[in-house]
Parts: sequence; structure tokens; C-alpha cells
Amino acid sequence: MASNMPAPEAPTASSRFSGDTPEASFGEWNPTEETVRPVRGRHRVVKQRGGLARSSTVLGVGVIAAVGAGGIATAQDKPAVSISLPDALTDSLPEAASLPGVGSLIADSDADSGSGTTADTAPLTAMVPVAETAPSGAEDRSAGAGEALRARILQQAEQQRAEADAEAKAAAEKAAAEAAAAEAAKQQSEAEAKAAEEKRKAEEAARAKAEAERLARLAASYALPTSSYTLTSTYGQAGSMWSSGYHTGLDFAAPTGTPVKAVHGGTVTSAGWSGSYGYRIVLELEDGTEVWYAHLSSMTASAGQKVATGETIGRVGATGNVTGPHLHLEVHSAGGSGLDPLAWLRGKGLTV
Repeated sequence: MASNMPAPEAPTASSRFSGDTPEASFGEWNPTEETVRPVRGRHRVVKQRGGLARSSTVLGVGVIAAVGAGGIATAQDKPAVSISLPDALTDSLPEAASLPGVGSLIADSDADSGSGTTADTAPLTAMVPVAETAPSGAEDRSAGAGEALRARILQQAEQQRAEADAEAKAAAEKAAAEAAAAEAAKQQSEAEAKAAEEKRKAEEAARAKAEAERLARLAASYALPTSSYTLTSTYGQAGSMWSSGYHTGLDFAAPTGTPVKAVHGGTVTSAGWSGSYGYRIVLELEDGTEVWYAHLSSMTASAGQKVATGETIGRVGATGNVTGPHLHLEVHSAGGSGLDPLAWLRGKGLTV
């Protein structure tokens, strides 16, 4: 391999170490700008995976070989020597020329010597780094790590989906339970309302039945004062015919001589003439209520006599202040206040 300038013949290793070459055969080497020719081209050592670049290694080997060939030079009286890659380097390392960066160095030397060798002259700075593809083992590990990450992401997504489905299912079940509880409460409320209504109706029916039975018993013990009658004047009716300004009893218009009966069992306390009432009988009942029979044509009961329900005590007439034959019936409470005879009779279960 050619160098930039002629170099002194390198002694062999045997002569260098045996001392055959005298030390005086070398002049003092004092490199200057004129003696040291810069290396042509721009070179950049490409960083390789796993340590130093091959070009650096080869260059170091070349430098060591050159130093070994030239000996250990001192800085005094040595001829200017350019460091180059010896031909022996390429002979001993055939693969050196194919290493990245080394081929360009060899090409530069060949160009300087004019040998016309067609080597790759691209500068190191323009060279593309060796493909940074990972070894197959690293690729396998990278692929395995990627698959593990992908599997973990898928597992997490599946777990999140399962949790979301579980939450949705729980929410749906809770809503269904609440709806069922609300429906059950509604049905229970309706059932309770229905039961309460039925109970109320049953109680009302029971009360009505009890009242009917009571009235039936009363009706059996009470009787109408007369028969074949027509009601003509009612209690409280206003008019000038009555001295009080209103009617104080109930009039049963009937033919003269129609029998008059005791409405309930009691004692006759008065029987005789009573002014505008004509002939009148007063019947006192067991509870102190008084029943007055007025305008009678005749009386068949006398004072102090006890009578039973429905027993005849007199007959219809037109005595006293009247306009025609009728029975004037009045009812007074035990305290003496007047009562409506129609309501009182109906209260005893009688149909007037």
C-alpha cells in the first residue's frame, strides 16, 4: 500500500530487538506543518453496537504496526515520517479493507500514489451506519416483551370491560329490585286501602243491620196512633189558625170514630177536656216521654191506667179548635220540650 511520502525502510522485528540496527542510523524527527501532510477526506468513526467500531480497531492496529516498523522515535533529529497503513496490514488482515471507514483510508492512499485503485472514496461523515438491526435473540426478546405488553393491555381492557359489565348488571339488578319493591309497596297499599274500604263497608253494613234490628224490635213494641189517615199539617208549620203562630204537632185526618191506639206501653196521666185541644189523653212512656192525643170524639182510657202497645184508648173526632175530624198528635220530651212527631215515629221504626 502506498503512503503519502517515502518512509525509511522499517527494520524487522528481529533486528529491532536484537540491536542490529544502530541507534545512530535515525536522525532526529521534528514534525512540522510542511512535513506532516494532513489526511485527505473527512473521516468519522461510526459507532457500532457492542463496543468500539471496527475502523477504530483497524486504525489502532495500523498505528501500532507503523510504530513497530519505525521504532520508538525521539523528538530530536528524526526525519519527518508520515504514518500510513502498511501493505502488510491488508495482507495480514484481508477483511480490513471491507470494514466501514477503512476502505476510504486505503482509497485515499491509493489516490495520493496515483495507483488508480477504484476503492470506495466516500468520506466517513457521509457513510451510513451499519444497520442497527438487533440480533435475532434481541429481536425475539423485543417481540416477546411486546407480546407480553400487548397481552397485559388486552387483559386490563378485558378486566375493565368485565368490571363495567358487572357494574351495569348490578345497577340493573338494583333498579329492578327497587322497581319490584315499589310495585310490591303499591300493591300492598292498594290491598290495604281495599281491605280498609271493605272493612268500612262491612262495619257500615253491620251498623245498618243492627239499626234495622233495633228498629224492628222497636216497631214490634211501637205502633201507629191510627189507620186509614192522611197527613194534613206538619210540625212547625206557620199559620194564623194556631195561637202560637205555628203548628205544634202532626195532624192525621181520618173519619170520626176511627180508633186511636197507644203508640207504646205506658201510663195514662191525663184524660179529659183541654180547651182548644178538645178531648185530650196524655200517655207517659217508661222513659218519661209524653204523647198527647187531641180533638178526640171519645175516650176509652182513664187517668192512671196502664196500657200496652197498640191498645185502643180513644176515637178520632172534631172537638176543640178544628176545621174537620182529625187526630192532633204531639210529642214532648221528659224535659217538656216539643219534638217533631213525624221524626220521632220514624225513629221508632215506624213508616208514617
